[in-house]
Amino acid sequence: MSLLSSIAGPRDLDALSADQLEELAAEIRGFLIENVARTGGHLGPNLGVVELTIALHRVFDSPADPFVFDTGHQSYVHKLLTGRQDFSALRSRGGLAGYPQRSESPHDVVESSHASSSLSWADGVSRALTRTGRKDRHVIAVVGDGALTGGMTWEALNNISDDNDRNLIIVVNDNGRSYAPTIGGMARYLNRVRTADAYRNLHRGSDSLFRKLGPAARAVYRGVRGGTHGFLSRFTNNAALYSNLDIKYLGPVDGHDLPTLIETLELAKTYGAPVIVHAITEKGRGYQPALDDEADAFHAVGKIDPATGRTVGGPSGSPAWTDVFADELVAVGERRDDVIAMTAAMLRPTGLLPFAQRFPERVYDVGIAEQHAVASAAGLAFGGLHPVVAIYATFMNRAFDQVLMDVALHRAGVTFVLDRAGVTGPDGPSHHGIWDLAMLQIVPHIRIAVPRDEPRLREVLQEAVAVEDGPTVIRFPKGSVSPELTAIERLDDGVDVLSRSDAEDVLIVGIGPMAHIAVEVAERLRAQGIGSTVVDPRWVVPVQPSIVELAASHRLVITLEDGIRVGGIGTRVRQVLREAGIDTAVDELGLPDEFIDHASREQILEDAGLTPAKIAQDVVSQVLGTRIPVARGATNEIPMIASITRSEEKQR
Repeated sequence: MSLLSSIAGPRDLDALSADQLEELAAEIRGFLIENVARTGGHLGPNLGVVELTIALHRVFDSPADPFVFDTGHQSYVHKLLTGRQDFSALRSRGGLAGYPQRSESPHDVVESSHASSSLSWADGVSRALTRTGRKDRHVIAVVGDGALTGGMTWEALNNISDDNDRNLIIVVNDNGRSYAPTIGGMARYLNRVRTADAYRNLHRGSDSLFRKLGPAARAVYRGVRGGTHGFLSRFTNNAALYSNLDIKYLGPVDGHDLPTLIETLELAKTYGAPVIVHAITEKGRGYQPALDDEADAFHAVGKIDPATGRTVGGPSGSPAWTDVFADELVAVGERRDDVIAMTAAMLRPTGLLPFAQRFPERVYDVGIAEQHAVASAAGLAFGGLHPVVAIYATFMNRAFDQVLMDVALHRAGVTFVLDRAGVTGPDGPSHHGIWDLAMLQIVPHIRIAVPRDEPRLREVLQEAVAVEDGPTVIRFPKGSVSPELTAIERLDDGVDVLSRSDAEDVLIVGIGPMAHIAVEVAERLRAQGIGSTVVDPRWVVPVQPSIVELAASHRLVITLEDGIRVGGIGTRVRQVLREAGIDTAVDELGLPDEFIDHASREQILEDAGLTPAKIAQDVVSQVLGTRIPVARGATNEIPMIASITRSEEKQR
């Protein structure tokens, strides 16, 4: 029986010797490599926190002592030690989530995988425990050094240091990386600590000396470290980092030295006040293919060969949406030297690496600081540049105020490119990019494009960077580009007609990649004797005049989008039609306003009724008048088109 299989919960660690803990760490690494290779997931970060997580669970008593992970992609080892060792369906429906999830275990506290929020959570939880008389409990926040680039971390630290009567331990998991190597002044500072000869030599010398002298000497060593806010930190100037914060500091400590980690955490546990434990770890530890991956140390992988680290199955034959954007942005940059690129710690994942390689002086990576990126982009636009800000759609939520008040209010020419928009599948609720259309379309003067295939992505990017009097947005999904879908006609306002029947029964508005489903729905309707017109607006906000005109001549309008339907593009179309005096019924199809669990994209779309068969079945019922909204009668007189609302007219 392996040691790992004998661990049903954290307290099973108490019976293990120091040698057995080391053996357990090796087993966990082997387990992660073998299992994540089969399913895909966050491999590199978890290989780096094996010893750290074992030490945390050995010293603290989860769930009585709540653990808060920032971000949750480093929680696989935590799952293993809290009784969740079936990784066969990791990140698939019915299997374990890729992040902490409360429904899985009482040991999981915070489910969101958005960075830099852990210290605020820990601040609130620790205050609550103190105020309700549970002062014997500890709160542990595990924060990566990449998350220290986020402003919320420092806002929280400012408040934590102002109230020192609580048991709060902040563990800085310092591996020099978030997705890729961490950037910024804080990163340079920590890197000096991590690589300083003084740190390396003193750590090795002092630790080995005190270990040789036995338990009494080790106790002295722990006392010296704590009493000086970190013995070694005096020689690397770490104390200066926290000199203006009334908070204890321990470290830096080797994040793969289990005995030292346990001793340091035991010392932190006794303070009775907030304390920072600075642990230096190695992302991808123990797996050579990850260590050889300079880009992101196997931060997130698909299915791989565990022996070599090579992707299993190879490319699909179609390029990824991200790669198409990356290629076209370089082409745009060749023509216009005022176009610059920005990202928030995700240079490679958002496709900006080729642009950075071609124009290194025209790329700004601000760290995990989306709010700063967007406000800074407004300033760059004021200075005569055109920023292209590339962010995952789910992370755009964090910078909404800056889009509204810094970019749009000032009519700044900034282009936002939202990768992983819509349903992302296995990463779960916090990573689905389903809120951006509903959220961003309320911003005045904004223009939003949703390309359906590769040629449309290239053309809308060119059109977006030509706009200088307000924000533009381009959003596309995760994965391979949809097959090319050629229009039979492009209308004067840029709307593409993809399919048309003689009978104008149903107008189907397919948003971006959903246009492919719209065309299939039209084919199914044709087989039922129902005529339809399928259009792809390309630019979905503002609503184009031809959409209003076409809606007036059809009996029913169907809109298809892979964002939430509440406040989505369909809602906007319906409002514009009503303001124009068009009474054609509109059925807005999209995703429910719920947090959607991890599953495949196909499973999630089927759950939402967004399949060609289901949509066509419902449309037939609406045309027959047996399902609401009921299509207008075929013999009804088509109403005159009223003027389009002033707000829409102004945006065009």
